[in-house]
Amino acid sequence: MRRIAIVGAGQSGLQLSLGLINMGYDVTIFTNRTAEQIAQGRVMSSQCMFHTALQTERDLALNFWEEACPSVEGIGFTIVNNDEKTKVFEWSARLKRYAQSVDQRVKMPYWMKTFEEQGGKIVIQDVGIQELEEITSNHDLVLLAAGKGEVVKQFARDDEKSVFDQPQRALALTYVQGMKPLSPYSKVTFNVIPGVGEYFSFPALSVNGPCDIMVFEGIPGGEMDCWQQVKTAEEHLEMSLNILKKHVPWEYERCSDIQLNDQNGYLAGRFTPTIRQPILTLPSGRKVFGMADALVVNDPITGQGSNNAAKCSKIYFDAILAQADQDFSSQWMQKTFDQYWEYAEKVVAWTNSLLAPPTPHMIEILMEASRNQTIASEIANNFDHPVDFSPWWFDAESAKQFIKQSHVKQVA
Repeated sequence: MRRIAIVGAGQSGLQLSLGLINMGYDVTIFTNRTAEQIAQGRVMSSQCMFHTALQTERDLALNFWEEACPSVEGIGFTIVNNDEKTKVFEWSARLKRYAQSVDQRVKMPYWMKTFEEQGGKIVIQDVGIQELEEITSNHDLVLLAAGKGEVVKQFARDDEKSVFDQPQRALALTYVQGMKPLSPYSKVTFNVIPGVGEYFSFPALSVNGPCDIMVFEGIPGGEMDCWQQVKTAEEHLEMSLNILKKHVPWEYERCSDIQLNDQNGYLAGRFTPTIRQPILTLPSGRKVFGMADALVVNDPITGQGSNNAAKCSKIYFDAILAQADQDFSSQWMQKTFDQYWEYAEKVVAWTNSLLAPPTPHMIEILMEASRNQTIASEIANNFDHPVDFSPWWFDAESAKQFIKQSHVKQVA
C-alpha cells in the first residue's frame, strides 16, 4: 500500500485525501488545527464554487450540503459612477448550472471527520523543514496543500509567472443574515467602483445556516482600504455598511435589516498574488510537491480560489492513480503541475486583468453585455471555466470579432 502524506486540511488537501483513501492508499494529513478549532474559528474565505468544481466533489460523494446550501443562479455586473452614486450600466445573466458556497468552517471539519472514519490519520502539528524531513523519510509522496504559513514560503517564487510583487487589494469578508434576496433569481452581485475597488455578495451556507457573504476589494491607499482600525465584529459590520451607503446605495438598501452571521463571521487582510515553483528540495535531497494555492495564489476578485483548488485536486488525484506503483519523481511532479498550470495560467491572467485598469476593449465588452444577453451569458458562464475567456478578453481584435458574432447569435 502506497503511503502518501498531505500537509494542509483545506479544499485541495482534504478533497485529495478523501479521494485517495477510498482508492486504498495509506493517507496521513498533517494540519495545525483540529476540526473543532476550525469550526469555532474565524471565517477563512468566500469560496463560491461553480459547477465544474462542484462536480469534482460530487464525483467523490463529498457534496454533503447540496440540498441545504442556497444556490447561486446567476452573475450580475454593475459599473458605478462614484461621483453621482449611480449605475453607469449593469447586466445580469443566469448560470447554466448553479454555483454554491459552503463556509469552510462547516465543510472542513466534516470532511476531516469523514476522512478519519474511512481510515485516514490526522496529525495535529505545525510543519516546518525539520518535520518535512521526517515525513518524507517514511512516505512515498508528500504534498504541501497549505496556502499559508512559513513552510509555504520555502517554495521559490516563480518570477517569470508572477506579475505582482505587492498586494493589489485590501480584502475583507462579512458573513451576514437578513440581506434582502434578489429577484427573479439569486446571483453574485458584482459592483466595480473605479478608483475605489470592487464589492460583491452572494448567498452561502454557514455555521448558523443560510447567509450572505459580502466581499470588499479595496484598491490600496483608496477609500475602501479602511480596515486597519477595525477591532471588533461590530465595528467590521459598521464599516461594511458605511462603504455600501457611500458607494453602492442600491446594495445598502438590501442590508437594512442585516446582522452578523456570528462573532467570527468576518475577516480582513491582504496578500500578494504569487506563483511558486512546484517542487521543494529539502536539505536531505528529498522532495515535497506543492499543490493548489500553495503554488498559485490568486486574488479573490474573480472568486476562483476554491474552484482552482478543487480542479487541482482532481488533476493530482488522476495523476497519482495513473502512476500506480511507479516512483513519484521530480519529472512526474513537474509534469503534473504543468498540467494544472495549463489551466490555471488562463485563470490567473483573467484575474490579473481585473486588478489592473481595464483596457478599452474590456470596457466595450462589458458595456455590450448590457445590451446583448448573449455576451452577458457568455461572461457569466465563463466563471465556471475561465479558459473560455481567451482570446477575446485579452485581445482587442478578437474582442471585436466576439462582439460581432454575439450580435449575429442574438439576432438569430
